[in-house]
Order: sequence, then C-alpha cells, then structure tokens
Amino acid sequence: MKHRLARPIATVLAVQLLLSACSATAHSPPLSPVSTWPEPKPQVGPSHAQQYQHYPQYPVYPVVRTVPNFQAPSGAHCSRPVQTKEVPGRRADEQVAAGRTEPLRDRMAKAAPGEAAPAAPSVRAESSAGVAAGSSRSADSFAPPAPPQSRPWPAPAQPAPQMQRPPSGGPVTAGMVDDNADFTAYLAFRNRTRVQHRPRDIRERYLLEVKDVRGTGIPDAEVAVQSASGHAMWARTDAAGRAWIHPNAFDPSQAASYEAAVRKEGRQAWGRLARGQKSSVEVTLDARPAQARARLDLVFMIDATGSMADEIDKLKTTLRSISAEVSRLPSDPDLCFGLVAYRDRGDAFLTRTHDLTDDLGGFLQGALIPLQAGGGGDYPEAMNEAFHETVHNISWRGEGATRMVILLADAPPHLDYGGPQYDEAMMAALGKGIKVHSVGASGLDKQGEFIQRQIAQYTGGQFVFLTYDQARNPSSGPGRETVHDVKNYSVDTLDRLIVRLVSQELGKLAHR
Repeated sequence: MKHRLARPIATVLAVQLLLSACSATAHSPPLSPVSTWPEPKPQVGPSHAQQYQHYPQYPVYPVVRTVPNFQAPSGAHCSRPVQTKEVPGRRADEQVAAGRTEPLRDRMAKAAPGEAAPAAPSVRAESSAGVAAGSSRSADSFAPPAPPQSRPWPAPAQPAPQMQRPPSGGPVTAGMVDDNADFTAYLAFRNRTRVQHRPRDIRERYLLEVKDVRGTGIPDAEVAVQSASGHAMWARTDAAGRAWIHPNAFDPSQAASYEAAVRKEGRQAWGRLARGQKSSVEVTLDARPAQARARLDLVFMIDATGSMADEIDKLKTTLRSISAEVSRLPSDPDLCFGLVAYRDRGDAFLTRTHDLTDDLGGFLQGALIPLQAGGGGDYPEAMNEAFHETVHNISWRGEGATRMVILLADAPPHLDYGGPQYDEAMMAALGKGIKVHSVGASGLDKQGEFIQRQIAQYTGGQFVFLTYDQARNPSSGPGRETVHDVKNYSVDTLDRLIVRLVSQELGKLAHR
C-alpha cells in the first residue's frame, strides 16, 4: 500500500517542479539574447585626413547588418572652443592649381565656384559585417535602385536650373508635417512618388516602448532587435521612451518574431515582437529617473552651395533668437551647437565640420557667420558624405542626452557616387538616438522631398518646408503656399518652428 501511494505523490511533485521551471523560464533572458551592442566612440581616433583618404565603395544593394556599423555616443561634455576640420572637394594637386593653399581660417569666408576634377582616387571595397539582401519587385524592398552610372568623381557639371530666389528682407515662413503621426498619408505619398532613392521598406512598423516600474517612458535607452537569422537593427528611445521598429527595413528573411533587448546604465531587459499581433511592444526596465537638467546637442547640417545663399543668410540672423528662446525653456537645457556644411566634389570643400561647443558666441563668429554659399554646379550635392560625417564624427554626448539634427537643403544627394549612402547613415542615426528634422528649401524637387522625408520619418523627426505667398514663386515673399506634396499643415516662421521642435522633445522629459 505504501508503495502504491508513493508513486502518485512522486508524480505530483515532478509535475509541480516542471511547472515551476516553466514559469521561471518565461521571465528569464531568451536562450540567444541580443548581445552585440555598439562600442563607445574612442576619445582619440584617426585624423580627419586619414578617415577620408579614400571613400569606401558601398554596394548598390542595401546592406543587412548583424553587428553595429556605428559607435555609441560617448562624449562627456562640449566645453571646448570651436573646432573646424575640412574635407577638400579637390585633390591636393588641384588645390594648388586653383591657388587654394592658404590656411583654412583665411579661406572660410571665401566662396568660389567649383571646378570639376578629371580623375578619382582609388577606392576600396567596403568590409561589411552584413550580407547583401535579395531582390524583390517592390519599390520599398531590398531590391537595388536603378543602376547608377560609374562616376566616383564628377565629370564637368551641367548647370543647375535657374530658380527664382526669395527676397532678402522679411521673415522666412515654413510649414511642418509629422509623417509618423499621419503614417497612412505618408505611405500614400511614397506610393505615388516614383523617384530614385535608396530603398528601405517601412510599410510594416511596430512601436516599442520602454518604461520604468512606474509606467513612465525611459529616454535614451538602447534597443537592439534581432531575428533568428541574426539580422539586426539598433535604436535609442526618444524623450518619451519610444522607438519605431520597421522589420522589413533590416531583415530580408521576414522572420515571424524578433528578440528585443533593452539596456540602460548597466540594467537590461528583454521582450518579444511577433509580427501580425500587437502593434506595440512594452518592455519594463528598472532604471533611474532622467537627469534634472536636459542636455541638448543641436547640429545644423547645411547645403552650402550657391543656390542656398539666402537661406544661409537667414539662418545667421535667426540662430541667436533660436538659442535665446531654447535657453528660456522651463527645462533650462544644457545646450551644445555644431555645424556640418557641405558642397560637392570638385568644389573648394566637400564637407566642413564644426564640432559641438557650448560657446554660442564663438560658434556664431567662428562657424556660422563666416559660412558663405558657393560652388555646386549640377543639381545633386554631397549630402551622403555630410550625413555620414554628422552621424559618425560629431562628438555626440553620451548617456541621457537629446540629439537633434536640422538638415537644410534644396537638392537631393548624389546617388551616382560610390561613397557613403544616406540610408546607412539614417539607420546609424536611429541607433545613436539622433533625430533628424529635414528642412526643404526653395527649389527642392520631388526626389529631394522624398529623401528628406524618408530620413526624417525613419529617425523620428519631422519634415519642414519653406512657404511663400505664391507657391511656385519664392520671390513673392513669405506666405502659406508650397509646391510640396503635403496637406493639413500650419505655418509659422522658421525659427519658431525649430524652437517648437526642440521644446516638444524636451517637454517630454519635463513630465517624467
């Protein structure tokens, strides 16, 4: 009798132990958690000239990543004088021939039209950690764009079409749309706008929210999302603790589910994103509250070719009011300013970078005021190279900072060059927590609008566009009309819109 009772008791105990083990497993890290995180950027690295000695040859196909292609922001401060570094648009022998051997400081205030260079330096193939994805018929898939002409260095440029410029006096008015807020309208815009671009499929998206134990969003938390095949993407949450995830933009295998790892300040948590189920995923992380004083890194990325003269002049006069209004915000942000100006290959400079500084007066006098519009020639410009420089070589501050870029341009990037590509930079920007607000200046065509909105939407930013009294006549003065494919927008002055973008982001921190 005793032996007969022992067997059922042993069976019950075994079942209880098994259930207990299953319950523990549900709250444990996944069997294969995402473990590849971006490393902090070294404080001392190769010289700027070494970095740009040759541009890598990027593949036509979008690259799929299994390890990060960027370094985590890690700057401790921006208490430094204005620092300037420049990538020439011409080779050394052409610089001498053009009489451009004077020091950089003496050249900064001089604008000169570009000259085409006849030959290119050798380029090396990219050593990619990922693999090229397969092709598809969808315009938003991993299929390559139309094959570019092989032009590593420009042939003599065709002049850009002459455009009417806005008058030099009066305010600059602009409108703004949030393509993430009205995502259906944005998808419709993409479907009806057939232009050459770098394809990343964003039609399917999920919202990942990182919250503390009180249910409050955690800003600047690192996020890594990975499929079973190893394809991965990285992000940092915005000031509200949110990040948009677009699986088809990084995973050609179209996995059914993904592991999502979240970490901040040494603490880590996991979640699972399953396709076709919930539209959002919430991960709880035991993290400390945000810093009492917000830290804002604000970088202006400006097309400095000849057609941008009026916009650059306006920016010079409004930046003081922008900085003054931002500094008066209730969050009293710790402000850093930076600037990346760009032209094109064959011009006096390709990119000119002024790293982050908290010295506003020095920034105005040493960076923005000396900047003059010049060069260009053909319509597309070196936006790809400038975006790469902005994301990877600015000394973005680390843990807890809010990072923003204001992109001001009137032309799309060169998609026929073999160097960095904007889609790679925008994905790295999301991984570093850099939100890009694109500003379309007068003369921006359909391709330029598509690419600017593509960058802003993916990084969580907004698309801003200049408005005029008569939409197709910038010289008609400020007004409410635009040629861009947008609806339901309000109009204000450009400086007020920029302040609004900053205050909205920092305002989310104030509610923690």
